[in-house]
Amino acid sequence: MLYSYQNSNGFLHRDTVKMIWTPVPNTNHASDKDGKYGMGWGVILSQNNYPFYNGEWVDLLTHHREPVRDPVAIRGAGNVTVFGLSNRFDTEFPSALTGKVAPEEFSETLQRINSVLKKTLPVNVKWLFCGCICCCCTLGCSLWPVVCLSKRTRHALEKLLDWENSHLYSKLGLHWRLSKQRCDSSAMVEYVLLIEFVPRLQIHRPD
Repeated sequence: MLYSYQNSNGFLHRDTVKMIWTPVPNTNHASDKDGKYGMGWGVILSQNNYPFYNGEWVDLLTHHREPVRDPVAIRGAGNVTVFGLSNRFDTEFPSALTGKVAPEEFSETLQRINSVLKKTLPVNVKWLFCGCICCCCTLGCSLWPVVCLSKRTRHALEKLLDWENSHLYSKLGLHWRLSKQRCDSSAMVEYVLLIEFVPRLQIHRPD
């Protein structure tokens, strides 16, 4: 329970913050005639209005932070992986996104992502096969085309994710991005889709 002399939110004395859920002695302020402000928090409207508080002040609205949930990771589910990038991502709807986005919209996003991978990964595999055959003769230079193609595929995915974020997911408090993580079963690195939960802005905070 928050008690305020002005019946308004404002600033909180740092000593009072330490006494949360602890009864506070009755104040000596003139407005506290019946002692009803003696229990709980003493919320002060401003430091100038109540100069008898000489300590540090804490802005309640500034220090309030909404807990951020852990991001949802969508791993590759394909049968071919080139430089850590799978040719298909898992399309199963995560339970952590229930109530945040419709399963149909999530499925459409994954279909567009897998469509990009379906077009680019087979070409990358062919260049990787050719590069490995000629690797000894070219001293490794034959692998440069597949490296550039893999980088181009990642840029295409990042561009698609930026479009998805700007058109839909930023309004829902979500953010998609491509991230590099270690595999659970080995020390190898793979690319996964991370869906991060964006904290809400404090639009009701006064200027």
